[in-house]
Amino acid sequence: MKLFSRQTGETGPAIVILHGVFGSSDNWLTISKTIAARGYRVFALDQRNHGQSPRSNDQDYQSMAVDLREFLIDHNLDKPILVGHSMGGKTVMQYAMLYPGTFQKLVVVDIAPKFYPVHHAELIRGLKAIDLASIKGRNEADAVLQQYEPLLPVRQFLLKNLYRNEQGKFDWRINIPVIERELHGIGEELINPKIVTEPTLFMRGSESPYILDEDIPVIKRIFPNAQIETIQGAGHWVQAEKPVEFVEVLMKFIA
Repeated sequence: MKLFSRQTGETGPAIVILHGVFGSSDNWLTISKTIAARGYRVFALDQRNHGQSPRSNDQDYQSMAVDLREFLIDHNLDKPILVGHSMGGKTVMQYAMLYPGTFQKLVVVDIAPKFYPVHHAELIRGLKAIDLASIKGRNEADAVLQQYEPLLPVRQFLLKNLYRNEQGKFDWRINIPVIERELHGIGEELINPKIVTEPTLFMRGSESPYILDEDIPVIKRIFPNAQIETIQGAGHWVQAEKPVEFVEVLMKFIA
């Protein structure tokens, strides 16, 4: 699996960023530029079945961790800093358990190593309700999606996956059938949990329910060198809602 990536910055320590479900490397462009300006090489990846990376019938953390390992080897990235948001956070956690000693530090954004019940099913229904053959533009797609998701920022995030293919027809950059089938697995606990001793930062939004205070003992048991930072006023999409604060906390940790 050769993942698509976007590199920002030519010199300095390497930082590899993995997005969450329904996301892509494109969501991280602004953040990547800000980080690169501080002397880092930033590689934002599209995970399998997302963005411009290949499609697959599998969407599990074991496979995604192997994808990440292959990317690091192919790009000669020795002990980079790994950053993952939501699904990407679970990917980098799984990677850390499978490949100890191959990364310098770990940053997990608003996700814990625990089971999450399926809660994206309505978004999938909304995406599937959009008739790609008949819509004339993004506004029509948004009107359909609005019946399933009331929040405009969430709809705008989802509709970033809508594009015109080489034939000029609308298509999706996400593999909706596979993601729908594997939603339960995306919420699963990580397999074969092992102690990760590398320095790890868990960043959460104060308004997000994804990392609760009661989750911290479990986090500290698996990641004994973890620190927890809370970004005030942020929800689940910490980096998008509070980008300045996100970068400052990240830079303080990795510097």
